[in-house]
Amino acid sequence: MSKEVQVSAPRTRNRWGEGERLRGEILAAASRLLSELGGEDGLTIRGVARAAGIAPASIYQHFTDRAALVAGLTEYEFARLHTAMEAAGDRVDSGDVVGRVRAMLHASCRFAMDNPGHYRLMTADGPPRTAPGDRRGGPLADVIDLLVAGFARCAEAGVALRVPAERAAVIAFVGAHGRVALFQNSAKHTQADSVLSFVDEFVSLVFA
Repeated sequence: MSKEVQVSAPRTRNRWGEGERLRGEILAAASRLLSELGGEDGLTIRGVARAAGIAPASIYQHFTDRAALVAGLTEYEFARLHTAMEAAGDRVDSGDVVGRVRAMLHASCRFAMDNPGHYRLMTADGPPRTAPGDRRGGPLADVIDLLVAGFARCAEAGVALRVPAERAAVIAFVGAHGRVALFQNSAKHTQADSVLSFVDEFVSLVFA
């Protein structure tokens, strides 16, 4: 008497690049959901799965839990900010070294004002510390490095700085971050232009 042996079909592996593409789609969906929620408190695995149009199990293939998803989302948002700042600087004539720094800072402020929930998530640990030798690594440091390079170009072009480029970058970022925080805590968000004007004035103080 013959026996029927049932063998479950092996799980089909994602084709090359598909797994990473799905990870990107999950993070993009989480980013959209964060915009709707206004903050990370309501961000859940199931909610992100619905927003992405996939099963929750698919998310666990890329993120072990909610904390890992939030960490991935933070890096994703910093990458968006980095790209926006880099593009803003590149749109300014390479000879206008001060203008490129200001453009990058403007892009940072606009990103923060347009994406308040995302920015709060990204800066939950606060701005970078300014004590010498206390530089952090990670995506925030990568953003600061853009400004370091910008201020270094200023110095190389003969535009004198009051402090080293590394210090100037942190000072400028912290100043912009503080002004954006005041804007976001204001009852009326009607002075976005004043934020950019403040940044320009603040940055001018870094130059000798």
